[in-house]
Amino acid sequence: MPIKLVIAEDQRLFRESLRLLLEQESDLKVVGEATDGQEAFSVVTKAKPDIVLMDVDMPKLDGVTATRLIRERLPEVKVLMLSVHDDDLRIVAAVQAGACGYILKDADHKEFLHIIRGTYLGEPVASPFLADRLARKAAHAPDPDHDGSLAALTEREHEILASAAAGLGNKEIADRLCVSLDTVKTHLHHIYRKLSVGRRVEAVLLYLKAKETHLS
Repeated sequence: MPIKLVIAEDQRLFRESLRLLLEQESDLKVVGEATDGQEAFSVVTKAKPDIVLMDVDMPKLDGVTATRLIRERLPEVKVLMLSVHDDDLRIVAAVQAGACGYILKDADHKEFLHIIRGTYLGEPVASPFLADRLARKAAHAPDPDHDGSLAALTEREHEILASAAAGLGNKEIADRLCVSLDTVKTHLHHIYRKLSVGRRVEAVLLYLKAKETHLS
């Protein structure tokens, strides 16, 4: 049985190119396309694919909201977000809404196929283009009180990371904690180093997943 896919992407050229790429593979089958979030929900509900490739930035209904609705209706369907930037904090919201991870749109075709197949099989896929690598790592993170990396953070670093996870920008964090903007940037640099990540979105994903594990 081929892996059934729905492509939800409003940019026609990218959507058609992606479909051509996928349909060259005997184990992949595109069973539907959507050009906005509302259509994506409708198409997925009818087609019941294995995986949805969902653009983060969709008209009418954004990709994050569409993902949440799809996962509530069909929790067995896996969603991979498509994004131009790997530091887009909307990816964090998408993971919270139930997405498995994301693929950067400039990933090469081999990487694209590798990610899709790995996600379908539930395998941990290591990839420089794949936030699913982070999501899986975070999903299996120990309780934050006992996790070595998060436990290494100072109280102030925890406050700053929690504020970042709440969606605050650096200036807003500085104002909330009554510190300078440079101080916030320095703390964030230390946080990234201690968590062995390179970007804000990665640190936030790890924090949120560890917190979720702690509460469950």
